[in-house]
Amino acid sequence: MSASVLPSTFVLALLMLIGLLFFIRASVKDRIEVVRLTSEQSELSLLNQLQAYFTQRAYQIVATDAARLQVTFEGFVRPSVVLAIFLTLLAAIGLLCLSLMLSYLFSEFSTGLLALPLLSPLAGVFYWRKSARPERVLLQVESNDALNAETTSVITVTAHRDELAELQKRMSLKRVESEM
Repeated sequence: MSASVLPSTFVLALLMLIGLLFFIRASVKDRIEVVRLTSEQSELSLLNQLQAYFTQRAYQIVATDAARLQVTFEGFVRPSVVLAIFLTLLAAIGLLCLSLMLSYLFSEFSTGLLALPLLSPLAGVFYWRKSARPERVLLQVESNDALNAETTSVITVTAHRDELAELQKRMSLKRVESEM
């Protein structure tokens, strides 16, 4: 390789590694959203169905507030084995690229630098430890005076975005468009 190509390739490999670190860190980030959902069922029957739904998904009721018509569920998020393996594989490839570039630049340390990919399991361990956590779902039944008469129940749900998508799909609930 020519002398002018090595530094630019090294910078690109370093930038790729920085992006990889941010990707690994983002894999454990909470993605909590708040949505308002509507149903044509009464508040009581909808709350009963939601309670059965979340109980079936291994959530437990941890708090209720009858005055505010609010229920809080809590469940445990298990880490994904597939994602842990995928992150470890990505880290191995990224560290291998970096170690190859460093071994070209610093040839006297090439044997030690080629062992750098052995650190890749740390990415899987990081994901595994940080992603296993309790998760809360907050349900609150609202008054539907502002909405049209055909909607019987309006409920505000605060939960992880994947949980919200699954809830909407399984229970056939529709999002209320925000008034802005």
